[in-house]
Amino acid sequence: MKRLTKLLITVIALTALGVLATPASAARVFVGGYWGPGWGWGPGWYGPGWGPYYYYSPPAGTVQIISPDKSATVYVDGAYVGTVAERHKFSLRPGVHDLALKAPSGQTIYSQRIEVLLGKTTKIHVPA
Repeated sequence: MKRLTKLLITVIALTALGVLATPASAARVFVGGYWGPGWGWGPGWYGPGWGPYYYYSPPAGTVQIISPDKSATVYVDGAYVGTVAERHKFSLRPGVHDLALKAPSGQTIYSQRIEVLLGKTTKIHVPA
């Protein structure tokens, strides 16, 4: 019995340490939940239970591109991100970034240096 108590205290302490020791700059993001048989310790052992799934993501801002040309490709800091139709809104680390939109022919439609702020949405309006 003492062994089981020590194991339970160790598991609780490590769980609390994992929850409390996350960096203050990380954001906790809810991914989904689970409803089904519970296989583990606690109430409802071997019975139905629900448990949320979380993960910690680095701090980010959001970029929203408003463009009439949905087939244009998006490049951030020279790296391909996707088309405007696929990536009209995406997360990006805070800071200054070079944003470029290119037509399917390869011609640059829009090029701008943008500043992404933590927790804010930077809207980019591309003229027709």
